[in-house]
Amino acid sequence: MPELSRAQVVVYAAIAAALLLVGARAIRAEQGTEPSFAAADSGSGGTAGSGGFSLSGEGADVVVDVTGAVRSPGVYRLPAGSRVNDAVARAGGAEAGAVLEAVNLAARLADGQQVVVPARGPGGTVAVAGTASEDGPISLGTATVDQLDTIDGIGPVTAADITEFRDQHGGLASVDQLDQVSGIGPATMEALRARLQP
Repeated sequence: MPELSRAQVVVYAAIAAALLLVGARAIRAEQGTEPSFAAADSGSGGTAGSGGFSLSGEGADVVVDVTGAVRSPGVYRLPAGSRVNDAVARAGGAEAGAVLEAVNLAARLADGQQVVVPARGPGGTVAVAGTASEDGPISLGTATVDQLDTIDGIGPVTAADITEFRDQHGGLASVDQLDQVSGIGPATMEALRARLQP
């Protein structure tokens, strides 16, 4: 067997190291243990709303806006496959008075989704931050059947179909995805675009 030159040994060693690195990354990605770092509140009081940063660089993360009755509202990066519950936890958890039963905590997050955690208002009413009037935009990610029913052309049955479709698909990144729901035509889509926000 011919002896390998020093240059060949270096080349083979580099190839072996590259294969090991690729294999280790694949195993880590499969197990969902890619390192992810979020800018957390370190006691300075000025980091509310800071976003997360990921070392992954593979585009598998989702970026979501968490607002409403949470301790640190803001935009956060989470691993793909995360649930609404994970987003609420990343935002410091729910505040006292949050109405978590109005949010589907098990829904899968979609990139660009807004998670709105409503708070209990005076007299036990549920108030959602950022919706001062009935005509204000409704969050597509957390809209309830009652909220969807207020949109022109949407009745209780279609509203229930929309929430079921959203939950089956793990959330929605765009209002345009609702055209796949039975009973929603072009006129209804225009009404939805006017009243819903991602």
